[in-house]
Amino acid sequence: MIFKSQHADIDIPESDLTSVVLSRVDELGDKAALIDGPTGRTLSYLQLREQVNRMAVGLNRRGFRKGDVFAIFIPNVPEYAVVFLGVAAIGGVNTTVNSLYSSADLIHQLNDSDARFLLTIPDFLDRALPATKACGIEEIFVLGEAEDVTPFSELLDNDGNVPAVEIDPTTDLVALPYSSGTTGLPKGVMLTHENLISNMVLSCQPNPIDESDSAIGVLPFFHIYGMVLILNLSVFRGATLVTIPRFELEQFLQLVQDYKITNLNLVPPLVLAMANHPSVDNYDLSSVRMIGSGAAPLGEKLEQACASRLNCRVYQGYGLTEVAGACHISPAAASKHKPGTVGPVLPNTLARIIDTETGMDLGPNQRGEVLVYGPHVTVGYLNNTKATADSIDAEGWYHTGDIGYADADGYFYIVDRIKELIKYKGYQVAPAELEALLLTHSAIADAAVIPSPDEEAGEIPKAFVVLKEEISPEEIMKFIAEAVAPYKKIRKIEVVNEIPKSASGKILRRVLVEKERINIANKG
Repeated sequence: MIFKSQHADIDIPESDLTSVVLSRVDELGDKAALIDGPTGRTLSYLQLREQVNRMAVGLNRRGFRKGDVFAIFIPNVPEYAVVFLGVAAIGGVNTTVNSLYSSADLIHQLNDSDARFLLTIPDFLDRALPATKACGIEEIFVLGEAEDVTPFSELLDNDGNVPAVEIDPTTDLVALPYSSGTTGLPKGVMLTHENLISNMVLSCQPNPIDESDSAIGVLPFFHIYGMVLILNLSVFRGATLVTIPRFELEQFLQLVQDYKITNLNLVPPLVLAMANHPSVDNYDLSSVRMIGSGAAPLGEKLEQACASRLNCRVYQGYGLTEVAGACHISPAAASKHKPGTVGPVLPNTLARIIDTETGMDLGPNQRGEVLVYGPHVTVGYLNNTKATADSIDAEGWYHTGDIGYADADGYFYIVDRIKELIKYKGYQVAPAELEALLLTHSAIADAAVIPSPDEEAGEIPKAFVVLKEEISPEEIMKFIAEAVAPYKKIRKIEVVNEIPKSASGKILRRVLVEKERINIANKG
């Protein structure tokens, strides 16, 4: 059975991303487009367009051409939009880098993407410089000033007269975010102009945002959720977006109050904080009318608790990097809302649920793997034809690896996943990467890593280890923490006599997951 939207298809603009996102600048004029939350520094819509144009020219004068890759390694600041849209304007490709990446993580992405330039901040240079030297990056730009790098301001020192570039939105890439794989090596997801434009346009249908709204960019822009559904979508719709370089609850609440934020895009751990944290009562959050949650499932009780406390509407969505953002969004309108669901498919989008064993299509209320088809589905993974073929079938359906079902009304529920990724506070953690690292320790004979349920984080990485010699769990966790980004740290250790495996030697992760669930249930 094919599940379709209840709404008619929407016309997708046949243009490049920058032109679409900035299409209303003349109308919006001096209205604030982006505000740096901590400092109040503001870019109007007119100023944003001017800086985007200057960015494009600055790159062009350095020989940056259509198809070249620019790496963005900065926190959430207004300049993120300038860079992203400037690169896009001349046909370049943005590879957005996780701001928590270690040098080793950075090296993999820079090498795999073949990035020519990189933008960072002084505080990140201790990780960026070793990586760029190892990868042959031609020039490093920095927001602010630092030795041996080029100030970002130099890129903008020109007349802003952008050269004409022919861009085919259906085939030309504009973004190359990296998605973790079960092998441990993140894969470059190739997204076209059409992919991003489609997702922006289609995502507006269930819960529209417009120039009367203000949003807050607390989720990272390097992630597809922040990149498409917060950063680009807010500008496209004429809203004002307040950015935050790093999440601190008190500052976040203060900014929501000060700027009278109307729309919050969050992940379940932040929804939990809004529902339960005592500090929330110290701020006037009455401006908030809608909270959207994504990146991980949000329990029905938590959804309702948050809605009740803030007296606003809370809805969920479902998507992946590979669909350029969302493919399902639950309407927030009371008459159409169902708590606990990620909603129906978006317009112009099709979905199926298939049996994981037979591949046969399933009907309502039958659980299976969710498949998605639409103009926002990626063209594939960079330099990885096997992964592309494994995920996108001959008919163009993307196999999500997630288990779900749809009710009789076509509302979807995501209940589990086939993929082995751990989702820690919305970040993806590959078990295989941590397992490989554990096995480099001389005291560890074997290891397996699984997600352990956690109320605050959603899931935390837990390691089961077989020891060769005595070592404390604290020593093991310290060993891992020194080698990986903070969100990848192992937070629980259990010593076992053996790791359960199949006849072919594959770790039986489900056995360990079930064991962990029983352990937690018994403790509770």
